Amino acid sequence: MRFILKIWLVLVAATLLNGAALAASFTASLDRDTITLGEQATLSLAFEGGSAKSVPTPNVRGLQIAQIGNSQNFSIINGAMSQTVTVTFSVTAQQAGVFTIPALMADVNGQRLVTEPLKLTVTAASAPSPAAVNSGSEVAFMKFVFPKNKIYVGEPAVARLELYLREDVQNLSNFQLTSSPTDGFSAGKTAELQNQRHRAQVGNHVFTVVPLAIPLTAVRPGPLTLGPFTASAVIALPSQNQGGDPFFRQFFNQSEQKQVTLATEPVNVESLPLPAQNKPANFSGAVGNFEMNATAGPTTVTVGDPITVRVQISGRGALDAVTLPVPAAWQNFKTYPPTTKVETGDQFGFQGTKTFEQIISPQNADVHELPALTFSFFNPDDGQYHTLTQGAVPLVVKAAGTSPMPVIAANKNSPPENQAPQDILPIKENLGTLTQSAVPLVARPAFLVAQAVPVLAFLAAFIWRKRADNLANNPRLRRQRAVAQLVRDGLNDLKKFAAENKSDEFFALLFRLLQEQLGERLDCPAIAITENVIEEHAVLRGASSATRETLRELFQLCNQARYAPVRGTGELNSVAAKFETAVGALQEVKA
Repeated sequence: MRFILKIWLVLVAATLLNGAALAASFTASLDRDTITLGEQATLSLAFEGGSAKSVPTPNVRGLQIAQIGNSQNFSIINGAMSQTVTVTFSVTAQQAGVFTIPALMADVNGQRLVTEPLKLTVTAASAPSPAAVNSGSEVAFMKFVFPKNKIYVGEPAVARLELYLREDVQNLSNFQLTSSPTDGFSAGKTAELQNQRHRAQVGNHVFTVVPLAIPLTAVRPGPLTLGPFTASAVIALPSQNQGGDPFFRQFFNQSEQKQVTLATEPVNVESLPLPAQNKPANFSGAVGNFEMNATAGPTTVTVGDPITVRVQISGRGALDAVTLPVPAAWQNFKTYPPTTKVETGDQFGFQGTKTFEQIISPQNADVHELPALTFSFFNPDDGQYHTLTQGAVPLVVKAAGTSPMPVIAANKNSPPENQAPQDILPIKENLGTLTQSAVPLVARPAFLVAQAVPVLAFLAAFIWRKRADNLANNPRLRRQRAVAQLVRDGLNDLKKFAAENKSDEFFALLFRLLQEQLGERLDCPAIAITENVIEEHAVLRGASSATRETLRELFQLCNQARYAPVRGTGELNSVAAKFETAVGALQEVKA
């Protein structure tokens, strides 16, 4: 009877194994087939009835695809057990259009399985209609405001990009501009206008307005278009699935995350060329409204002596286009290269003072004045050219010659010229009081130690500051130290899990440590690390074959542990020792 029961169990197990092998499948799916530029879609690769030898990663031009996680699911239906492993990827589009994710192939339990191609449509973001904004259905939207509809070439202006957040938005994160078309303009760095946040009533709702400033300078004439500007952000809204008053839910962090895509309406601007009529001959391209102040000195010199000419041009406009006015009558002077210093009065560099200092020296005594300085600029406020003039400075230039020898004053107590000096001086009869000479202060050890303390303290503070600055400016070094600490702590936890025979926690931690260490070496996100990087990444090719084989074995053990976990403490300790050896060899690989 027992023999027959054993045969029956063997046949049932074989049937289940064959059925599981035949039922293995590999499918790919997108959580949505249409997204707006700036949003993310999720790609899921599902392996049912088995595990893949390696997980393929799709590569599509125009799409950024990165692995973000994996999960397992076990189910028993009518006595048959099935297992599904799902690997998820984030899909971010870099431009609008229709993209095709090609068919992917994977080896599942010895079977080569292929998925169906997937199509993803990415549409450009559009600004909401005025009716939608006034109704309050938009939790967030943007407006672009340009101060002028006509601007001259070279004229600077500060545009405002206003972000409106509805009153129930609890938090804003991951805000970034996905596109900022400024064709025909030179754009500076976008910055938030400090202390200018305010609240505004739009329709039946109150919005918080966050103003952002974009410095722009027109660089070519003609009709120009700014925008549409697009951005993406993650906002937190009160959860609608929980009961209670929405007002109180805001104070208990009961919120849900929502990704939004924002866009502005395009703004048309006419860029006007600078007029050719009445254009001064010395005009060098300065556009704005300026004042000039010039000084020179000394004014009484000898031929070849230096004279410092200091010219300050202050006002509002494009300070980069302001150059030193050099008169044509300086041919009687030898000039040296000028120095320039700019002191800005605003955060965009459109207002301030530009100071020029130049050393000149007269070449002959016929020079009697420093020529007048003229500076021309175009004022866009009145549409006219203006010329500033600093009058000539009188100079007294002396010819170079031999200087008379200085006369040394005689000592009033010196003997007459005819009197012979005394050969023998009288002996001093009173020698004074004898005193014991103390040790000089500079030779006392306590004094030397006291003088060395501030120097040593300064050197220690300087070295500490340099190390802190080096660490702050080197994110790669910070990550290397953090991962090294994580690996040291993780090795202790691995030995602890091995001693307690907790294989699930052991292999989960082992997989995470592998991802973190490889991510630090390869300088890429740890979450994107899979077994494929061992063969694909050029950095790991510099490692020894034994190291690569050990890493491949550790990844395979982590994958196998999901289905057939190792339970022995000795085996877990052996795996931990292999990992410690592989990490030591991996840290020697130069990235």
